Amino acid sequence: MKKVKITVVRMAKYTDLMEKYENPIEYACPLHLNDTFIANGWEKPEDFCESAWQTLSPFVLALSSGGEDIYDGWMKDKKTAMISCNDGFRPVSFLIEALDEEAD
Repeated sequence: MKKVKITVVRMAKYTDLMEKYENPIEYACPLHLNDTFIANGWEKPEDFCESAWQTLSPFVLALSSGGEDIYDGWMKDKKTAMISCNDGFRPVSFLIEALDEEAD
């Protein structure tokens, strides 16, 4: 099993949807643009958003296990995936990359 690098590459914020549908909240997302995390195999990295992990973990598992070419030719690099979290108000896009380094 390989380590997997997870990088925050884009963050969106849909204030129109938030104003219309979301109850006000003080703290929604702990992530920042260009944050990078290393998953040891398919273990959730420390301090990684639990909600985002629920969305990303199947893809991390596939790539850490040697899977390639997710979605049949979708990515230029077969050992990567571009996945967004499931927050409809402030989605975060992640680049997930299988590393050559073995997991512990």
